[in-house]
Amino acid sequence: MALIEVRFDSETLDLSVAANVLLPDSAEAWREPPAVLYLLHGLSDDHTIWCRRTAIERHLAGYPLAVVMPDVQKSFCCDMAHGADYFSFLADELPALVGRWFKVSPKPEKTFVAGLSMGGYGAMKLALERSDRYAAAASLSGALDLAAHVNDDFSESRRRAFEAVFGEVATVPGSVFDLPAALERMATPPPLPLYLCVGTEDYLREDSRTFHAAAKAAGANVVLEEGPGEHSWSFWDRWLPRVLEWLPVERRSDS
Repeated sequence: MALIEVRFDSETLDLSVAANVLLPDSAEAWREPPAVLYLLHGLSDDHTIWCRRTAIERHLAGYPLAVVMPDVQKSFCCDMAHGADYFSFLADELPALVGRWFKVSPKPEKTFVAGLSMGGYGAMKLALERSDRYAAAASLSGALDLAAHVNDDFSESRRRAFEAVFGEVATVPGSVFDLPAALERMATPPPLPLYLCVGTEDYLREDSRTFHAAAKAAGANVVLEEGPGEHSWSFWDRWLPRVLEWLPVERRSDS
């Protein structure tokens, strides 16, 4: 894989957004435009974290897949109540920018989104609200049931960060930020497959279970897998290969 760090000038956000991009380095992978995975980070991290804390380049060996890892700050990948419109950037502007810079496939059937923790929430929000843009979406230890946490004992800095995104945190249940509630309101099932994984010792385990139950009730094609682990990079590095195997992308070799 070839690793490139870029900065996209975003009109939506009115700022420059850093991103790490991994590109296949074999000629075979470029015989046609490769598929692209948008891979989102967690609340405490940035666009560099996947490359620093996992063996993502080794895991991607043989996949004709480009991976775009943008910096979304602490936005929860949302159009923020008091901040920038990161959801609109991710859903509408970023794919066009990526297409101009790199010869990746623009086809929805070859476009995927995934993320961990906060980024898992973002991946599922994008999947539900822009289901025509993606062929599959995955969450690793996602913060998928925000309504369950409105009464958590937040630190002052964490509460301010959440209020910048959601406004008053107490208003999250039933709002556009509440993913299980969004699933309950859907008139038709989400058309793309959803994959969830979470550690059995993860403090967000019940979030994935609640989202999974709501998605099943809505008729979604959703899989939840659990295994030993906490909310940690050791778990995510072990499960990232499973996410890649689940994506509808044929692995051509192990080299």
